[in-house]
Amino acid sequence: MEGGAAENFARMGTLGIEEEFYVVDEQGRPTSGTDTLVYESDPPEILDGRLDHELFKCVIETQTPLIESLSDAEDSLLAVRNALVEHARGHGYQIAAAGLHPLAKWRELEHAEKPRYRAQLDRIQYPQHRNTTAGLHVHVGVDDADKAVWIANELRWYLPLLLALSANSPYWCGFDTGLESARAKIFEALPNTGMPTAFESYDEFDAFERTMLETDSIEDRGELWYDVRPHSEHGTVEVRTPDGQADPDRVLTFVEYVHALVRDLAARYEDGESGTDVRRELLDEQKWRAIRHGHDASLLSREADGTIPLGELVDREASRLSVPGLRDIYDRESGATRQRRIRDSEGDDAVCEALLLETR
Repeated sequence: MEGGAAENFARMGTLGIEEEFYVVDEQGRPTSGTDTLVYESDPPEILDGRLDHELFKCVIETQTPLIESLSDAEDSLLAVRNALVEHARGHGYQIAAAGLHPLAKWRELEHAEKPRYRAQLDRIQYPQHRNTTAGLHVHVGVDDADKAVWIANELRWYLPLLLALSANSPYWCGFDTGLESARAKIFEALPNTGMPTAFESYDEFDAFERTMLETDSIEDRGELWYDVRPHSEHGTVEVRTPDGQADPDRVLTFVEYVHALVRDLAARYEDGESGTDVRRELLDEQKWRAIRHGHDASLLSREADGTIPLGELVDREASRLSVPGLRDIYDRESGATRQRRIRDSEGDDAVCEALLLETR
């Protein structure tokens, strides 16, 4: 697959939402259902061309149609989710969402047969064999390629807050990892993941992308799996940080926040603001704090001379960008805490049920 082009960055503020889910059986356990749902049946019209699978046959991905404005995001997201649930139900399956399904044991699950994934397994080996992760990806259109690169650079500072709020994967292969987002750590074992370095311009990013393609380091540009990236095919900035979520209201708040961040940063770029010079090691530390502590994290200050509790940072961002839903999420039980509470008090069946999507 070819790389993208600067000309693709043509529209500001459009949205696209990609969600990865688990196909589960009637007991809520992950099962091989993607062949049936993706290849062997006709999906509802809204999913036509927007339904795919991931590495494991129990992980399925949806993409919304192009969303013209933030006000249309809820209707589009719910329409896609409802269609997926009904499509799965019609074939005897259910759909669940989390960063990792607590009972997804990679040694017992089937890998997809798609050549792209077979090539990844051959190239990457063990880290990809165990990659049962599921995330939320948010695309925001940007109308200039250099602006998109600058925004992606600046977004890195805000991603740990987003990860901490979305942390929803304490369990991996059935055991408690002690982390709030084990998905983020499992996924980081793959190449070309985690916090990217900054790029000075679109030309510099394009040269990197093409080098990776031409040296067979990646098969296509979609294998640059960083937490944020300029998407040179869609003309967007793509944020890939949050854990998967069953609750659509949480998803919509994260979408609203990412959209607001991109809009704000675009305005700052247009005003001639210089980029933030921050060490990659500090960004990695920020992310680790979010992975380990979730809602209880304290993140580094901009000056790196102390730490600030997540709740204080959430208050600042909710007020600064007029996204009050961030505070609502912080004030509620986190996804990771909820999974632990339900599993400890009611067992595996109950936590599996708690992760199911329902139509709305």
